[in-house]
Amino acid sequence: MINLWKILLKGIAAVLPIGLTLYFIYWLIVSIEKAAHSLITLILPEQYYVPGMGMVAGILLLFFIGLMVNAWLFKRIIGLGEDLLERIPLIKTVYGGLRDFMDYFSSSPEKKELQKVVMVTLNEIQLIGFVTGEIGDLEGIDMPEDKVPVYLPLSYQIGGYTVYVSKDKVKVIDMSVEEAMRRVLTAGLSTKKH
Repeated sequence: MINLWKILLKGIAAVLPIGLTLYFIYWLIVSIEKAAHSLITLILPEQYYVPGMGMVAGILLLFFIGLMVNAWLFKRIIGLGEDLLERIPLIKTVYGGLRDFMDYFSSSPEKKELQKVVMVTLNEIQLIGFVTGEIGDLEGIDMPEDKVPVYLPLSYQIGGYTVYVSKDKVKVIDMSVEEAMRRVLTAGLSTKKH
């Protein structure tokens, strides 16, 4: 009976990540289709609507917005909207976090890249982290030159800490960012090798 349970758990472990990923993609497509369907049927009679038009319209709309983001007038309108959102308590926290998250994925590779995988030694504890850049200007904080910003992600969570550590406590290790992130996020339980 115990072996059957272990086999069942292995099956779940194999299918669940793939299943959840496919479900997320399905949910995203259906959500875009539903949202765009109501807009399209305002312009086009219902009998001419073909399933999939909403998805195509959604992709075209996102592409058009992507082109417009660089236009001066569009930047100005977005800036005014952001200023408004930045004035509302709680909303500014949620919006700022989402904006920074999306900026991370949409900005240039030089800006977003975690520069090095490092082992940080704090007292007797060693932590895997990622050098995120140089100290730069931290407004209102007098930071010594020998400090380096290191991001320490948390296992099984989206989040972590950015700590400023003396360079002598940081040692670059020979590991890819993807492998290190997988190892940290799975608490060292990941068996996948790349």
